[in-house]
Amino acid sequence: MSQTTETLASGGLDLAAVWAQGDSISRGVAAVLLIMSVASWSIILGKAWLVWRLRLKTPRALEAFWDSPTVNDGLEKLSALRPFHDMACQGQNAIHHLESHRQEQSHLDAHLSGSELVTRALRNSIARVSSRLESGLTLLASVGSTAPFVGLFGTVWGIYHALAKIGATGQSSLDKVAGPVGEALIMTAAGLFVAIPAVLAYNAFTRSLRMVTADMEAFAHDLHAYFTTGHPLPTPQGNSSRLRPVEAA
Repeated sequence: MSQTTETLASGGLDLAAVWAQGDSISRGVAAVLLIMSVASWSIILGKAWLVWRLRLKTPRALEAFWDSPTVNDGLEKLSALRPFHDMACQGQNAIHHLESHRQEQSHLDAHLSGSELVTRALRNSIARVSSRLESGLTLLASVGSTAPFVGLFGTVWGIYHALAKIGATGQSSLDKVAGPVGEALIMTAAGLFVAIPAVLAYNAFTRSLRMVTADMEAFAHDLHAYFTTGHPLPTPQGNSSRLRPVEAA
C-alpha cells in the first residue's frame, strides 16, 4: 500500500506524501494554487491595513485640516492621509497656476475659469487616487473566479490518473485508486481554500473603497467651494471652520 493511501486510510492528511505521490501535472497545479494564495493574501493584508488606517484617521484628519489657520498648516495635518493630502495639493496648485498665468494666453487652459480649473484638478486627483486604491482588486477577482477551476483541473487529472492505473493493472483495489482520488479531492479543496478568501476580500474592499471614494468626493466638493470662493463651507452645526481665506495661504 502506498504512503498516500496509508495516510488517507488512517484518517490523516500528509501534504508532503500527496506531493511525493503526484506527477508533474498535479504538482504544477498545486504550485499555481500556492502562487495564487500568496498573491491574494499579500493584497488582502495590504489593503486591510490601508482601509483600516483611512477609515480610522480620515474624520479626525479632515477636522484638523478645516480647523487649521492656513492651507499649508492643514496640508501638514493631512500628510498621514496621502489621498486627501494629494487632492488638497492639486487644488492649491490649480489656484497658484491660475494666479501666476492670469495674464498669459499661451496655455491651453488659459480660457478656463478658476472654478473650472479647480474642478478639473480635483477630478483628475480623485481618478488617480481611486485607481491607486483599487490596484490589486482585479487580481483578487481573477483568483476568486479561476482558482476553483484550477483545483477542478487538478481533480480531473487525479481521477484520470487513477483510472489510468486501474486500466494498466487491471485491478480496481483500494490500493490503486485511493491515492490518486484522495489527491484529486485535495486539489478541489485547495482551489476553494484559495478562492473563498479572495472573493470575500474583494467584496469587502469594494464596499470599503466605495466609502473612501465618497469621502474623497465630499472633501473635493468642500475644497472646490473653498478655493473658488476663498471661504470654507459652514459645518453642519452652522459654525464656519477657522481656515482663513485662500489668499492668506
